[in-house]
Amino acid sequence: MRVAVISDVHGNAFALEAVLRDIRAAAPDLTVNLGDQVEGSADPARALSMQAELARSGALEVRGNNEEKLWPGGRRSPLSLSYGAWLTANTDPALLARVAALPLTARAGELLAFHGTPDSAWDSLLWVWDPAGYYRARDPRSLLALVQPLEAAVVVCGHTHRPGATRVADTLVVNAGAVSDQVDGDPRARWTQLDRVNGHWTVTFHATPYDIEAAVAWAATHTPFGNGEASLLRTGTMDVWGDGVWEGPGRAEDVP
Repeated sequence: MRVAVISDVHGNAFALEAVLRDIRAAAPDLTVNLGDQVEGSADPARALSMQAELARSGALEVRGNNEEKLWPGGRRSPLSLSYGAWLTANTDPALLARVAALPLTARAGELLAFHGTPDSAWDSLLWVWDPAGYYRARDPRSLLALVQPLEAAVVVCGHTHRPGATRVADTLVVNAGAVSDQVDGDPRARWTQLDRVNGHWTVTFHATPYDIEAAVAWAATHTPFGNGEASLLRTGTMDVWGDGVWEGPGRAEDVP
């Protein structure tokens, strides 16, 4: 069995388009979408439509923390409220309602999927947020206590925009990379491939080039958030704060 995992598209249709070309070539049996589908400004309506089409084709989906911002009262900061108003005015409300109603967790056979942890889309599993301003590894005993009761051969999560994997007892735990909004200085789009061969699961992390300047140009032409989007996508980091940059992992509304 082959599974393609995407996470944290953040409204970047240009990055998603490139990733989906790679995924089609890999011919997975199942595609999993770990959420944070729309919060971004590189043609988010088109990105949301493409992900809805994936769902119609049988993709397994869970909600991310940014889907919960679509709930009544889900936005707090002035920037988030401003973005929410723009998104509502420029996106099919039925598609927004669809992702806002996605479940927190989902299973497919021996695979369990969620955005952050099984209990919260805002927390993270492999890494935890340190007040000093970075993610650190979770204590392995704490990780075992979280994973072992899940009774899954593979656990896939997102949220941190940081790909990585480890084995916890008999479970392969995979933190998928983000399609958009990188944190490591490499701006390429990420997706994750899982393969089950002879009863054993393996993981491959992919980095896909895409037309970053086209994404930046779209945001600058069609939204008031172009400067923040340009810095975020070009640098592959979340070092820029302030107007025009949304709250993603490690930013205002997402930090525990």
